[in-house]
Order: sequence, then C-alpha cells, then structure tokens
Amino acid sequence: MSLIKEQDRKVIFLFGPTAVGKTQLLFDFFSGSGEVVNADSVQVYRHLDIGSAKADRSITDRIIDILDPWETYNVADFIRLADQACSGIWERGKLPVVSGGTAFYFKHFLYGLSEAPQSDPETRKTVELFIRDQGLDKAYDYLRLIDPVSAERINKNDSYRISRAIEVYRASGKPLSSFALPTVPRNDMDVLSIGLVRDKDELRKRIRSRVDLMFSQGIVDEIRSLLAMGATSSWQSMQGIGYREFLEKAPTENALSSLSKTDLDDIREQIVMNSIHYAKRQMTFFRSFSDVRWINPEDTEDLGKTIAEFLNQR
Repeated sequence: MSLIKEQDRKVIFLFGPTAVGKTQLLFDFFSGSGEVVNADSVQVYRHLDIGSAKADRSITDRIIDILDPWETYNVADFIRLADQACSGIWERGKLPVVSGGTAFYFKHFLYGLSEAPQSDPETRKTVELFIRDQGLDKAYDYLRLIDPVSAERINKNDSYRISRAIEVYRASGKPLSSFALPTVPRNDMDVLSIGLVRDKDELRKRIRSRVDLMFSQGIVDEIRSLLAMGATSSWQSMQGIGYREFLEKAPTENALSSLSKTDLDDIREQIVMNSIHYAKRQMTFFRSFSDVRWINPEDTEDLGKTIAEFLNQR
C-alpha cells in the first residue's frame, strides 16, 4: 500500500457554467495524467444521459451513473464519494481533477460542511408534508421570511435545498445561513481552482446549441422512458433543467405523446432560458470563491502553463 505524502495531495478544480466547454478540456489536458471526479448533481443518476449532457465514460467514470432516478443525493454523499475517489487516484500516482457545474459541491468538498444540525427524519417528514400541502412556491416564500440569505442562494425550484433550509430552521430555530462554513481546506489538500469563463453572448449561443443537440439526440424518448419508470416532479432527479420543463408540461406518458410541435418548441425555449439563468447563478456562486484562476477555454496555452506551474510547485 503506497503512502500519500502531504505534498502529493494535489487536486485540480475545473469548473464553470453550463456549456462553457469543460468536457473537451478534460479530454485534452487530463486523459493521461489525471482522473476525473464528477461534481454534477444530475449526472449521478442512471438513465439521465441526454438531458444532463453526460460526458463519455472514457473521460469520467467516477461518481456518475451511481443512483436510480428515484433515489436522493446530497452534498454529504458527494464529499464521501469524492474523498474515496481522490484517495484511490492519489494511490495510483495520478492527479484528481474535480470537474462539474454544481458549485456548492466544490466549496463543501474543499472546506467541509457547515455546523448546521444533521438531518432529522421526523423534522424532515414534517417539512416534506408542509411542502406537499402548501406547494413549493409557498415553501420558498416561507424560506424568504425565515432565512432571506439562504433564499437568495437557492433556486426557487430546488425542492431539496429549500426543504433542507426549512428543516434546519425548524430543528434549531436559527437560519441555515447563520451556521459558519469552515475556512481551512480539509485533509491538507493543495488545490488549484480553474474557472472557465466566456463572453456572455457566446455562452448563450453555446447553451442554445446544446439544447438543440439534446432534442436531436432524443431527449423526448429519454423523458418517455423515465415516465414509464414512474418519474414524477417529486423525484429529486427530475428537478434538473432539461427534465423539470417536460414534467411541468407533460407529467404522464399520454400527455407527452399529445404534445404538439408548438408545445415542444415552447419546452425547448424554456430549457434554453432556464439554462441561461442557471449559468448566471453558477457564475455568481463561483465568483465568490477565492484564489481562482479565470481562463477562457480557448486559451489553451494559458491553461497548460497554469497547470504545469501548479504541478511543479513543492
């Protein structure tokens, strides 16, 4: 069994908004020396391939396709699995590259979870019933009253994070945002954070192209298969962009089959707009990170130099 020295515990974070171009860079720069750890909250699910823009398994096969669509997944699960993956990669003498678009996964993987109380089954059940009876919109309005800081950070369609924030308040009497996040990196990790950024108009074009590709690849058939499995909007996996827009319009197989071309065009446009808004939220969160090297994906020379300098540091 090989020993991992402190100076060898290097990790690269490669993140950026949806459609910015992470996948190609992973293949170009790390297909030999690195192993990719997936940091995406939707790509963990089997059968959610097209809507999640899942990368080829030759690029990443860690923390991907590990759950059935009806199962739940949270940041604590990600930290546990990412720790296991990185340990194995270090032991093989390779470089872990954590890459994806779920911003809060990166921050919590680096610093750990806040001191908020752990999930309590009874409180969680009470909150679930509250959201079911009142609806997600009213639950979000309630969150804005009890914890406006968390509400600002959480998308109004993110049922899991809304539920968690309300649960913390019910359990502790204090807002989730009041619990401090550690500021010292865990496990003596030496991290290089690379943020990918493009011109706003260019990113919008890339998002639209990605959504067009989803439809040409057969996203409608993928949705039909998920509905046949019993998919509903209550599944955490169905909260992902590219899925929830379909289930809002067509919650059953019959309804999906009845969609007109106009309906499908409306769904396509909704996915585009939701993706653009999501990319903006991603960048807002990523911009809050410290010590990030921001690089345009087209500037491969700068990227290569940045990686080389990091690996040569002792």
